[in-house]
Amino acid sequence: MSARIERLEVHDVRFPTATAGDGSDSINRADYSACYVELFTDGGPTGTGFTFTGGRGTEICVQAVKAYAPLVVGRTVEEIFANPVEFSRSLVQEPQIRWLGPEKGATHMAVGAVVNAVWDLRAKLEGKPMWRLLAEMDSAELAAQVDYRHIEDELTYDEAVAILDEGRIGYEDRLKVLEHDGFPAYTTSVGWLGYSDDKVRALTEQAVADGWTAAKMKVGSPDVADDVRRARIIRDVLGPDRLLMMDANQIWSVPEAIANMRELAAFDPYWIEEPTHPDDILGHARIAKAVNPIRVATGEVAANRVIFKQLLQAEAIKVCQIDACRVGGVPEVLATLLMAAKRGVEVCPHSGGVGLCEYVQHLGMFEYLRIGKTLEGRMIEYVDHLHEHYTDPVTVVDGRYRLPTQPGYSVTLKAESIAEYSYPNGPAWLSS
Repeated sequence: MSARIERLEVHDVRFPTATAGDGSDSINRADYSACYVELFTDGGPTGTGFTFTGGRGTEICVQAVKAYAPLVVGRTVEEIFANPVEFSRSLVQEPQIRWLGPEKGATHMAVGAVVNAVWDLRAKLEGKPMWRLLAEMDSAELAAQVDYRHIEDELTYDEAVAILDEGRIGYEDRLKVLEHDGFPAYTTSVGWLGYSDDKVRALTEQAVADGWTAAKMKVGSPDVADDVRRARIIRDVLGPDRLLMMDANQIWSVPEAIANMRELAAFDPYWIEEPTHPDDILGHARIAKAVNPIRVATGEVAANRVIFKQLLQAEAIKVCQIDACRVGGVPEVLATLLMAAKRGVEVCPHSGGVGLCEYVQHLGMFEYLRIGKTLEGRMIEYVDHLHEHYTDPVTVVDGRYRLPTQPGYSVTLKAESIAEYSYPNGPAWLSS
């Protein structure tokens, strides 16, 4: 597993998606972008990772990654994984950078990009897709990846080992399920807020024809009547038996969320996602109580494991939506998955964007195999955008993710895509 990291390169890669309304919601209209990291080794594979961004903000994350480069370059993979918590802390507690977070915002997203690239490198060195690397890892080693500082009142090392050990029971049977059936998914491609009603109807009809049994729409229009109208269109096409999820992308206040969901409850939403500010733990708890039995789901911009700890302790969410690169990479996602399992909370990874589907398929599959041990309530978001730019793109058949087989984390961009869409000098931007 030994390989020395000799060079770090970071790229500002942006795709012009905003014009067509792809990815549009109540707040976001920017082009899908990525702060993309490459870790070059002394003759071994290249580790790749990224954090998902939106347009101009990418340059901030790029500079943050450059600030962390001296803490990574020169280390061996063997050295890093001999003391993984020390490695993570060397980044997040770096005294000249920490004040900008701590453990949140652009600097923490940059940490996530770097840490995920290290994990991609390890998976490639071991010749395993990320889900398999994690699922086959010894419980003690997996539990040792987590930094328990600030969450030990919710999760201890011994509790983590016990959860992971229990996850070995029935592992082979669950693996056969994934190999045969794949992992459940839902589509968000039908309901971006910037789409016309006709386009929403046509896309929903196509989704039904393609076999999707669950779909998500964006809500949070300035006038809730517009959300009601669009919900009626989508529900009419879906029929009563398919799931419809709603996503407000943080736009509402707590009273607005409660009032608006009373209007939208007529369309039988399975969950309301990000109904208010992502840091408002008690607000989420109040909304969850008021809109029950509609589930509250959140997590895609939860900054760190401490925010997730509080969401879970306050019983503010019934669906935990991990994001692969908002937090500090694989170890912090692992901490969140273990805390959710302890609380019996369903995990449905956030996806879409640039490469997030490629990332989180591994995490959702690992959670099923070694932590949650059930597919009940489990779905991975799917958005049909930009997969063609990856060397190992996701495969979704009949509304289910298929197991990745190539070594790594599936987020290596094609060289020609980096060249074409690098900002500001890529041909895609020079010609725009």
